[in-house]
Amino acid sequence: MTEPAMKFLTVEEHGPARRIAVQVREGAGPAVVWLGGFRSDMTATKASALDEWARDAGRRFVRFDYAAHGASSGTFTDYTISAWLADARAVIAAHAGDAPVLVGSSMGGWIACLAAREMIAAGHPPAGLVLIAPALDFTEDLLWTKLTPAQQRAMTEAGEVRVPSEYDTRPNVLTLALVEDGRKHLMLGGPIDLRSPVHILQGGRDPDVPAAHVFRFLDKLPAEGTVMTYIADGDHRLSRPEDIARLVSAVAGIV
Repeated sequence: MTEPAMKFLTVEEHGPARRIAVQVREGAGPAVVWLGGFRSDMTATKASALDEWARDAGRRFVRFDYAAHGASSGTFTDYTISAWLADARAVIAAHAGDAPVLVGSSMGGWIACLAAREMIAAGHPPAGLVLIAPALDFTEDLLWTKLTPAQQRAMTEAGEVRVPSEYDTRPNVLTLALVEDGRKHLMLGGPIDLRSPVHILQGGRDPDVPAAHVFRFLDKLPAEGTVMTYIADGDHRLSRPEDIARLVSAVAGIV
């Protein structure tokens, strides 16, 4: 499969200036925009599968790497949710056109919801959202509250703490700035109306974003236009062939 040429755009909001890597597959709209997870990148299995689907379906597909992820520049500990949301905002404005479909995985699910809320405020809601294990408010509910008291003290005193990663040989470096900035963007304290269809895919054996957390999010959404596919034996990645088929079907079904 021929991949589109890499493009770069400069983002200067919320942290040091960085070059954000973007790939745009030309096609008909509405564009589908991939928003990846924490420490993931746009070459991951699900993003690549959607690119292949977009090629075959003749759909416009946009994927990118946040600051300090993948092919984008930057030092990871310099950035927070505000920065990664700014990256998404810039990419959507530059390459997605009107009313894109936002597809967010894990942290990308939270970023997608935050971006959608901004688009709604500007009078241009997305065509829909497909969210895989959406990790809304994860910096608080799935990170800070899961640290031991000793780790919380270490983060508060040193500004960061290192914890093992199940998906990388390198530990996750979690900063106090990430947690404190995340508190500016919490969404689960009240109703969430994204003014567009929402399809959630969630694994029942997800240790990182537990189903109970996602059901809490589901409870905040309007019943109308909201669909959830619960995969009882699914993990966090949902990258098996059958999971990819469900993802593609959900994205194709939005419009």
